[in-house]
Amino acid sequence: MQNLKRELGLFDVINLVVGTIVGADIYIAAAFGAGYLGPSSIFAWLIAGVMAITIALCFAECSSLLPRVGGPYAYAKEVFGNFTGFMVGWALLIASWSAIAVFPLAFVAYLLYFYPSMPQWMQILIKIVFVFFLTIINYYGVKEAGKANDILTILKLAPILLFTLFGIVYFLFNPALFISNFTPLAPLGFGGMGSALVLIFWAYVGFELVTVPSDEIKNAKKTIPKAIILGMGIITLFYLVTNLIILGSVPWVQLSQSSAPLSLAGSALLGGFGAILLTIGALFSISGSDEAGILSSARIPYAMAGDGLLPEFFARVHPKYGTPYVALYVQGLVTLLAAIFGNISQLIILSVFTLLFCYLVTCLAVFPLRKKYTGGIKLPWVVPVRGVIISLYMMTQCNLHQIMVGLLFMVLGIPVFLRYAPGKEIDYVKRDIALGRGIFARWMKVPDRFLVHFLRRLTSLIWKIRSKF
Repeated sequence: MQNLKRELGLFDVINLVVGTIVGADIYIAAAFGAGYLGPSSIFAWLIAGVMAITIALCFAECSSLLPRVGGPYAYAKEVFGNFTGFMVGWALLIASWSAIAVFPLAFVAYLLYFYPSMPQWMQILIKIVFVFFLTIINYYGVKEAGKANDILTILKLAPILLFTLFGIVYFLFNPALFISNFTPLAPLGFGGMGSALVLIFWAYVGFELVTVPSDEIKNAKKTIPKAIILGMGIITLFYLVTNLIILGSVPWVQLSQSSAPLSLAGSALLGGFGAILLTIGALFSISGSDEAGILSSARIPYAMAGDGLLPEFFARVHPKYGTPYVALYVQGLVTLLAAIFGNISQLIILSVFTLLFCYLVTCLAVFPLRKKYTGGIKLPWVVPVRGVIISLYMMTQCNLHQIMVGLLFMVLGIPVFLRYAPGKEIDYVKRDIALGRGIFARWMKVPDRFLVHFLRRLTSLIWKIRSKF
């Protein structure tokens, strides 16, 4: 089988960056900063965006030097050996499964906006059905999962874009409400900045998945850094504008107590119609993001088992559907238990803390990869140094209890490594990873990324209309 060939330009890679990161996070994370900073939480969104750009650039250099699927797991294993590679893969697994568990909780939270007296047994039942349904979609194959994501794309994007555009127009002609909700700007001071950053940073993660080999990109040395900066800049601007509208629509105290911030803001600006519109958008967006996340997370234990670092059964592929069904089963059970017994902020902090460990190792890997390989992107040395500092700073902004929980989950991986690693490598998994096929095929096809397919069609439509005039 030949490798996939494609010529990706700047626009394609920008779409890839935006499409990989933007999802349901804005529906979930919008209210987090308000409880720590009030209206000044808007600054946390900007700072988190700048931090994410710095770390994303480190990933861009690593992927250009070592163009392998697997991101931080591949870099750590190559540079620091099997144990560090395993620990990064284990941390990625914790982060991914924690993030997946957030979505059924968020799904229920938005339903509670309209049914606040929903009994606990019904909430648990909805979580079970939610996780089971999306796992089954991925169980029956990548093609079916891709179709589901395509259907959900416009439904999950349109409501928040309509809300944001309406909010801009509304506040241009009616600035009084906006000004009143931003006065005073920092009622709680800035002491909670670190805690707010940890939660808000979750909305920016995902750039570790943008590991397209540089030989598929035109003028990669210039295109990749530009695309990272422009793509992350677009995301940061989108988040800033959206949160300005949200904070301008609802008093920060009320917002900080809401588990469905977009429904609340939609109601404030557009009444019942706005609440319904944003709730429906949130439900579709949350479902779509979790559907995509389920398969991307299943590839982590699949790849680690292929490297002989996890039990062989994680690499078992369904003979008919070609999906890692055992990994999907285990993942579904673990994330369902986390969704039933955990809460949104706990799971997000655990996800971010373990991801930051992966980011830290990746930033540290830049320098040894530079010595080992040539021909990739060469960023100023200050970029990976800043990435290391940012990762360490963010990890220390979790409270002591959260740090201990994160470390405990990571330490639990050590006996797993001692029991199973290094084991026998599995050839067909290694080939799938190298060739971008099997369960990796979807993640190597740019048009199937969230938003990218939609943006391509939108751009094509605009170009056709423009050509007629």
